[in-house]
Amino acid sequence: MRSLLVTGGAGFIGSNFVRYWLERHADDHVIVLDKLTYAGNLVSLADLRADPRLNFVHGDIRTPGLAERLLRQHKATILVHFAAESHVDRSIVSPEQFLETNVLGTHVLLEAARAVGLERFHHVSTDEVYGSLDSGEPAFTENSPYEPNSPYAASKAASDHLVRAYHHTYGVPTTVTNCSNNYGPYQFPEKLIPLIVLNALQGKPLPIYGDGLNVRDWLHVEDHCRAIDLVLRSGKVGEVYNVGGDNQWNNLALVQLLCRLLDETFAGTPTLGGRFPLCPASRQQTASLISFVQDRPGHDRRYAVDSEKIRTSLGFVPGEAFANGLRNTIQWYLQNEAWWNTVMTGAYRDWIRHWYGQDA
Repeated sequence: MRSLLVTGGAGFIGSNFVRYWLERHADDHVIVLDKLTYAGNLVSLADLRADPRLNFVHGDIRTPGLAERLLRQHKATILVHFAAESHVDRSIVSPEQFLETNVLGTHVLLEAARAVGLERFHHVSTDEVYGSLDSGEPAFTENSPYEPNSPYAASKAASDHLVRAYHHTYGVPTTVTNCSNNYGPYQFPEKLIPLIVLNALQGKPLPIYGDGLNVRDWLHVEDHCRAIDLVLRSGKVGEVYNVGGDNQWNNLALVQLLCRLLDETFAGTPTLGGRFPLCPASRQQTASLISFVQDRPGHDRRYAVDSEKIRTSLGFVPGEAFANGLRNTIQWYLQNEAWWNTVMTGAYRDWIRHWYGQDA
């Protein structure tokens, strides 16, 4: 039996990873360390509350000695580091929070790993560290230079460099994954896909930055969890692996697809019109809600990562077709109204008003 310490395990990707791991590694024990900021919520782990294989610790990764104590107490041999401030818009207004959590927090965890002597320290990062691509440029590889363009991306780039340094200087057994945009269940509604779905259900405008032609590569969160599992089992210590969905969409086309899928869903389930009377899907096209808003500062035009390395060395191939994954994601939000009503706090509504000029 192994024990894993998972930071940020009550957030979007972290909670999906915890659930994935316990389902597929029945003898393992998972300790979740989470500060429970606005994007981390215990309701995302509610179905696991009674599982004796899960321990939750409410705490801050920046607290000196906390991670080391937990690693020693539970004899954990693996640390999977998800905990991060991750919303670009928020980083533009409050960059210091991103430096504190993403850089200093990662440093504290690396010191703990160094003191304890882990089998593996896995750091979850982002494609945004590589900067922006123009149309037609080849996707980023693991050898692409770092050119972060937002405070968020810069903070993640700094944390990546710290992980590399601790491996090369102190021998900490690290691996890093740089992933493309994730989607799926339990994603906080400030991110594009849940924002569009929930705004549509409430009959609110569907805001699109600028001309809507910014391109992102989309990866289902369960595929991302599977990729991390592969890296932990078979990845080479000291290596970096890009994890993408090979699935590039511009924002406008993605929102239009979500609108069509919502229209189809409402057409197939007439009772939804009664549950969500403000949603136009039951009487007209949801796309009528699309609105264009002022672009955010420094908005990167395109992200795309080349996943050849993890594909050829570890056999990773995304398994979830995008349209099917979106349908399932829409169904999840329809079936879990209590979850999103719980997490959509006043702070969330304040941010929507600030960035999109509308009430949530």
